[in-house]
Amino acid sequence: MQRSDVLTIESVDKWRGKAQVLHGVSLRVAAGERVALLGHNGAGKTTLMKIVLGLTPSGAGTIAIDGAAPGSARARRATAYLPESVAFHKSLTGREQLILFARLAGVGRDTTGALLDRVGLGHAADRRIGTYSKGMRQRLGLAQVLLGRPAVALLDEPTSGLDPVSRHDLYAIIDELADQGTAILIASHALTEVEARTDRIAIMRDGRLVADDTLANLTHSAGLPIRIRLQTRDDSAERIAAELGGTRVNGAAVDLVCPPGGKMEQLRRIAALGDVVVDVDMTPPRLEELYRHYSQEKAQ
Repeated sequence: MQRSDVLTIESVDKWRGKAQVLHGVSLRVAAGERVALLGHNGAGKTTLMKIVLGLTPSGAGTIAIDGAAPGSARARRATAYLPESVAFHKSLTGREQLILFARLAGVGRDTTGALLDRVGLGHAADRRIGTYSKGMRQRLGLAQVLLGRPAVALLDEPTSGLDPVSRHDLYAIIDELADQGTAILIASHALTEVEARTDRIAIMRDGRLVADDTLANLTHSAGLPIRIRLQTRDDSAERIAAELGGTRVNGAAVDLVCPPGGKMEQLRRIAALGDVVVDVDMTPPRLEELYRHYSQEKAQ
């Protein structure tokens, strides 16, 4: 069943004075879809999010959030936002702050206790926010995102300040939001995290969208080589390296590279060597390599 697009961005431009900072950006996020928005500092990720939120106008193009225009009452009700650096009233407790957000969002306060427990702040719900660590404030911001089951969630560097366990918990909550039908756009520099926890990758460079597809499709389009390492017996590494066109490393290992279309042929050649090969490790291109490829080479 095809999911409908909840966030639609079409041909959006943005200028700051005479400098154009966004160039015809188009991006769609469907209900229940998790899209990673990648790019170097200054690529335009945060500017795009601010336009979606209605905090700054675009110079051209259109945006629809659940069918509503950015900044409209309907769009604001449909959208949740977690900035990289959250800011709350230090004199309020976590519970008081979340109850205030619930009232502003028109959501019953009876859900706030469960949400604080869900993000791991139940034990600190009645402590002043001024005593919270950065990671705890980030968790409180995530609890705010969960209020009212938003149609669209914009998360700007959501794991900032979180320890590894907290990062895992955050992505589990993101998965729950997606399961409930929320369209999720995650701006992040944590490539390893988003590689495994998102459905699609969008890459920006200098205000342009230079890639937008699944990780598998981006890998195929990039045509980056696959890396293979063989562990060999005895003193055969030098001979095997010469035969397969590889490089001997660490005495008994051989490194090979092959194009995506040549993987099976190379594996057949390795299998024909028999028990002189004791182990094979294959490493496809990782998101870091794809990011470097698309952000540097495709935006000329």
